[in-house]
Formats: sequence, C-alpha cells, structure tokens
Amino acid sequence: MKLLSVLKRCSVAAAAVALATVGFQPASAAPQPIVGGERAEQGEFPFMVRLSMGCGGALYAKDIVLTAAHCVDGSGDDTSITVTGGVADLESPDAVEVRSAKVLQAPGYNGTGKDWALVKLAEPIDQPTLKIATDGAYDEGTFTVAGWGADKEGGSQQRHLLKADVPFVPDSDCQGAYSELVADEELCAGLLDTGGVDSCQGDSGGPMFRKDDSDEWVQVGIVSWGQGCARPDYPGVYTQVSHFAADIAAAADTL
Repeated sequence: MKLLSVLKRCSVAAAAVALATVGFQPASAAPQPIVGGERAEQGEFPFMVRLSMGCGGALYAKDIVLTAAHCVDGSGDDTSITVTGGVADLESPDAVEVRSAKVLQAPGYNGTGKDWALVKLAEPIDQPTLKIATDGAYDEGTFTVAGWGADKEGGSQQRHLLKADVPFVPDSDCQGAYSELVADEELCAGLLDTGGVDSCQGDSGGPMFRKDDSDEWVQVGIVSWGQGCARPDYPGVYTQVSHFAADIAAAADTL
C-alpha cells in the first residue's frame, strides 16, 4: 500500500475519499499539479474533462469518462459528479456541464494497481473522444499530460488547462524510486535526473497520451500517484491503459 506522501494525485477533497476507501488515516498532504507545463490552447485537447471532486478525465465515449479509480467511491448509480468539458478555461461561458449517472470502479481495486474507473454521463458531451491503447506499442517514448491541477507542489488548482511533455521511465529505473510499483499495471514518466516536469494533485484521472502511427492521439496512461511533484529521482506513476484495455471496453459495454 502506498503512503500518503506517494499517494494519489487528486485534490485534497478527493484524497480524503481515496484514503477512506483504502483504509488510510489522513495525514498532511502535499498538493500535486501539472508542474513545468504551459497553457493548452482552446480546442487543443477537446477530449479533456474536469470532474467536480477535483480530478481530471478523458472522454472514452461522448457519454463515458475514463478516470482514476481513486477519484470515485465504489460503483453504482451516482448523480453527484459534475463533469465540465468543451473548454480549456473552466470559467468560459462555453463550458458544458453534465451530471454523472453511474460510476464503475475497476473491479478488485484496493488502492494498489487497477487505478481506473468509468463515469457514465446523464447526457453526452459533443466533443471528440480519446481512443485508448490496446497493446504496448505506444507505451514508450515522449508523452503529453494535461490537467487543471496546481502548477507547483503546494500550489492551487488552475482555471486554465495546463499541458507538459514527459519522457518514459523504464520499470527498472522506476522501481528504484518505488518498490511498490505494480510493473505490469503501471507506467512511469518524468525527468528522472532533474525533475521539474510532472503531473500532480488535481491532475488525477487525467490522461497521459501521445501520437500513434496515424498521427492521432492515443491514451497510454491515467494520472495516478507519485512522491511529491516533479522531484528528481521520483517520476510520476500512471495506470498502464493497454494492460486494462479489454477490461475497460467490457466495462463500458455494461454502462
């Protein structure tokens, strides 16, 4: 199990839910954002959405959001989540807000690995969706992460969508930082030697993605956890989407 200092990259409120779900007792939590990034342009990543509990996500379908398991509290009917999409600026008058209808948390999720969940929307958001990787062909290289999390460790959540590029970190190197890494289910990315660029708190559940051979975006990761934000020797840890692609597709078919 991961200690709070290396736990989930959700907002403070969502962290409390995650801790309760996996049996942790709250301790001091360091906020964790997109660090070392820049503002994304309106329409640059139209599949990005913001969840009201303080997490990110991506449109798997126009009426289904793929996010992190630690962002939600179990499975079942749930109308408590407001999903904001269609904008990079959360205060834009063009923002589309839709309520959730149902949540499906990864079966067997207990706080270690399996950090994915689906949120069924009460009505669709008419924006392009983000396809997911179905094999490991794109699980290396340079990835893009985006989110409305804070822009520095200890910072505040952001109004404008931020983006950053992070390089793949091999499991062998990542396990040097995190002995608890579930190598078959998680990917690591970041500037291992210098730090300075990372996802962080408030970015949980958001996608890590790259271009495929057709020059289209494909999601390879879900922002999950890490030690602090953008620290040297401690890369970000992401759910390895390709490992769960069949499970995600099967779960989406039931919603």
